[in-house]
This record gives sequence, structure tokens and C-alpha cells, in this order.
Amino acid sequence: MVAIGAFAICVVLIIVFIYWPTSRYVTASVDRLIVDRANTFSSLPPQQRLQALQQHLDGDPRRVKLGGLFDAHGNRVIGNIESLPRNLQPDTPPQQLLVVRIDAAGREQQLARAVARKLDDGGILLIGRNTDELSEIGSTIERAVAWGLIPSLCLGSLFGAFLSIRTQQRLDQYNRQIQRIVAGELRERLPEQGGAPFTELARLINAMLDEMEELLRSVAGVGDDIAHDLRTPLTNVRMTLESGRHKAKTLDELKAAVDRAIGGLDQSLTMVTALLRITEIEHSRRLEGFREVDLAELVRDVGELYEPMAKDKGVTLVVEAKEKMVVQGDRDLLFEAIANLVDNAVKFTPECGHIELKLYRIGERSIVHVSDTGRGIAPSERDLVTRRFYRSDKSRGEPGVGLGLSLVVAIAKLHGVQFGLSPAPTGRGCVAEIVFERVPPQVS
Repeated sequence: MVAIGAFAICVVLIIVFIYWPTSRYVTASVDRLIVDRANTFSSLPPQQRLQALQQHLDGDPRRVKLGGLFDAHGNRVIGNIESLPRNLQPDTPPQQLLVVRIDAAGREQQLARAVARKLDDGGILLIGRNTDELSEIGSTIERAVAWGLIPSLCLGSLFGAFLSIRTQQRLDQYNRQIQRIVAGELRERLPEQGGAPFTELARLINAMLDEMEELLRSVAGVGDDIAHDLRTPLTNVRMTLESGRHKAKTLDELKAAVDRAIGGLDQSLTMVTALLRITEIEHSRRLEGFREVDLAELVRDVGELYEPMAKDKGVTLVVEAKEKMVVQGDRDLLFEAIANLVDNAVKFTPECGHIELKLYRIGERSIVHVSDTGRGIAPSERDLVTRRFYRSDKSRGEPGVGLGLSLVVAIAKLHGVQFGLSPAPTGRGCVAEIVFERVPPQVS
């Protein structure tokens, strides 16, 4: 109803804007005409003036022309105006006057636009024109309003009611779908049909529901993974304690059983801590820790940390990071990501193997490169190893909880950098790379 009312007001305003300039134009045209006639007649000799005025009034089939010649005492000499109006002011611009018209049709009071000129003999020449034309224009516009506005309002009301009912039906449909989603049917989606606003809204809501479903599925999967991976160490802890309680004959044997149980609990705590850390990173709670980080120095520090471990295992670790490259990031997290990659390389590279930790530049891209000559990753598992708790059959006997690469992926995503795994060019081992985009060269 508000829209219909606004439409009616707009139509009325349009009509007013049409009538007002039209009325002014007609009035100005009438004023120019009567002024021209008055000036012409007043400039004529008396006898010619009488003839010209009479001819002017005679050629008036519509009875709109008014004129009168009055002597110095105000008596009518000729014309169809009975007497001079009381408020008449000679030699002024045209005025709106009420005059009495007399002719063969009788005596009639009319509203007219008129102008008066004072003559040399003291007489008054009054020329006017009936303004009934303006009234006729107003009546025509009123009829146009009556015949145009009312049907328009009716059609507008019907169309508005149709749109309102249709919109309400769409809202009711959305409401029912949303209620089913709230009740737990997360696979329900809003229909993406109809008008543009509803379609766009449905797409946005459906995209949000897809994301929520994926998150819930991920949470459920993580929960299943935690339950599965915690069951084994916790079962081992229970069996170790139970065995120690029944079989330990000395205090040392009991302490050994307790130590093994503590080791199992530590493994469970490590798993939970790693999960919490991944969750913290994925929710971007460490953005306030971003500072300028020298990648070359960071890579060298990781190399110094793992060089003794690699040497103890009989593996060669080569570190190359000469050029200074500065990025924005969290130094501790970047250190942890690179350390995880080197740790995996050391862990899965056999004795006499070779590991390379390098930092180099290609254009504006800075690349942290970790390669080894270990057992590598099967092509079918390359996308799986970054999932939480995933451990291939080859790595089941190695220590760990299967969260290292998941942590690297989370840190890379937080920093907006690329992380990828690929087979080594020699066919043996694996290559892991973290790529930082648009790192400008540093001036030494």
C-alpha cells in the first residue's frame, strides 16, 4: 500500500508540473496579445481607433475577446465591457480583473486578463481576454487524472498484491527449508530460482551451508581420527600399567612399567597439543605476531638444529642460504614449518642418504627447498599425507602422530604462501617447497 500511495503522489506531482508551466505559458501569451492590441489601438487616430476596436470585437465567435473605450468621465463609448473596474490601474502591466461583459447574449460577469491605456483626450482604452481557457485546461487535466490515475492505481494495486503474495510464498518456502536445516537436516538447500534478489540470497546461504557442512564433516572426521589414534596409545598405557601391577616383582620393574606408560601418555599429549596448535593457526590468531623475517638466517638456524641429528644417523645435510630475503610473517611458525620438513627428511632418509635445505630466488619468488633421497611418497598418497593423522603403511613403524605436514599446510595458509610436494628428479626421495610470492631483492 505504501508503494501505491507513493505512485499516486508521483502521478499528481507530474500533473502539477505539467499544469503549472502550461498555465504560465498561456497567461504570458494572452498578456503579450492584449498588450500588443492595446498599444496598436491607442496609437491610432480616434475615428480609426473606434473602427479597429469594433472589428476586433466582432471577430470573436468564442466570446473571449474583451474591449472598451471610455471617455474622461468613465462613460462607455464603445465596446463589450459595461464599466471600468474599480481597481483598474492604467499604463501598467496586464492585470487579473473582474469585468461585466455585455453583448447580444446578455450580461455576464467574467474573470479576465486586461490592460488599460490612458489616451491623449483623457479617455481610457481597456483591452482584455477571458481566462476561461485556463479553466478549460485545468478541467482537461482533471479529467486526465480521473481517467488515467484511477485505472493506474487499480492496476498498480493488483500488481502489488500479486508481487506481495508471490514474495510471501517464497519467504514461506525459505522459512520451511531453514526450519528443516535448523532441525538437523544439513543437506537441505534453498531453491535457487525466481527473482534476482532471492536467487542471490539463496546462493549465499547455500554457500554458507556448504561451508558449515564441510566444517562439521571435518570436525567429525578429526574426532574419529583422534578417537582412533588415541585408542592405541591409551590401550598400551593401560596394558603396561596392568602388566606392571601383576608382573612387577621389584620396584625397578614397576618403575620401568610406569615409565613406559608415561611415554604413551606423552605421545597422546603431543597429539592433542599438535591439534590445538593447528586449530590456533587455522583460525589466524597469530597474525599480530607478523614481523619482517630474514629467510636466509631462518634456514641456516634450522640447518644448525638438525645437522647433529643427521650426522648421528649417517645422513649428509647440505644447507645453502646465502642471499638475504625478507618476508612478512611469524618467525616461530615459519621456523616450525621448515623444521617439520627437515625432520621428515631426516626421519625417512636411510643411512648414507643425502638431504638438501636451500633458499633461492626465481624472479620475485623466494623458495625454501627441502629434498632427500629417502623412500619418497607414492603418487596416490601425495594428496593424503597432508591430512591430519594420515600415516602411510611405510611410516607406521616411525615415531610421530601424523600431524607434521598438516601443521606445515596450516602455517603456509596463514602466511598466504604456496606449499607443494613432488618426487625427486632422480626418482628417489621427495621434494618439498614453500614458495613466497613477490619478495623484492634486498640491497646489501
